[in-house]
Amino acid sequence: MHLILTGATGMVGTTVLDAMLKTTDISKISILSRRPVQLAEDAKDPRVNVIIHKDFSSYSPEVLSQLQDADGCVWALGISQTQVNKEDYITITKTYPLAFASAFQPALKATNKPINFVYVSGQGATFQPGLFTPIFGKTKGETELALADVRKKNPLFRASTVRPGFIDWLDQDKSVTKYMPPLGLARTGLGHALHPVFKFGMRGNWSPTEPLGGFLTGLAMGKWNEGLKTLKGDEGQVLEGGFPVVENNFFRRAMGLPR
Repeated sequence: MHLILTGATGMVGTTVLDAMLKTTDISKISILSRRPVQLAEDAKDPRVNVIIHKDFSSYSPEVLSQLQDADGCVWALGISQTQVNKEDYITITKTYPLAFASAFQPALKATNKPINFVYVSGQGATFQPGLFTPIFGKTKGETELALADVRKKNPLFRASTVRPGFIDWLDQDKSVTKYMPPLGLARTGLGHALHPVFKFGMRGNWSPTEPLGGFLTGLAMGKWNEGLKTLKGDEGQVLEGGFPVVENNFFRRAMGLPR
């Protein structure tokens, strides 16, 4: 099985890559990255191919030729809305994944082989933004709807979206977290303060990184395709065309985490 990963140097991408490396059923891992990926280099795993890709708004035939037989993709590329201006946030969050979806269509037509495309969104994403909805919620929701439209037009592009809650790295082994990007003193301190609050008091909103990485990898492999067809209630919903919106509670149940 061949999987694609973006955002491999970020927090979520790092834990996804760790999960992919530990999954023996995966025969090839193609990483699209602007820069070298230290975890991939240190792993020295022959299954890994890091493709240095500077512009996520376009894809050359050379790049696409290395991806066209992929079975799945975890789109973990993203950034906090507090770290960039509005225009750049929309470009990274919305323009880039949609550009990939568009560029990958000829490959689907040529191979007639489906791909499980997993978009990492987040709690707070909404299809009905209000006056005070943050740019994060509005843009993520718009991206989800656009990906749903791509899937509706071409069912071979099996797009889905996952909305994690508070992403918590503190229970993951340091052999993995050392590859995650530094958060700075303020965000690190906040993470330590909120860790017990979410882990013990707000479990439904808690998304520990190690099981999250395994879950996203499993989705890209098609592990929960049947279960996603009947999402409802606090576990998610299925939009017209079969697009699953996976809420944090489905992730927790699938991975055996207490709710």
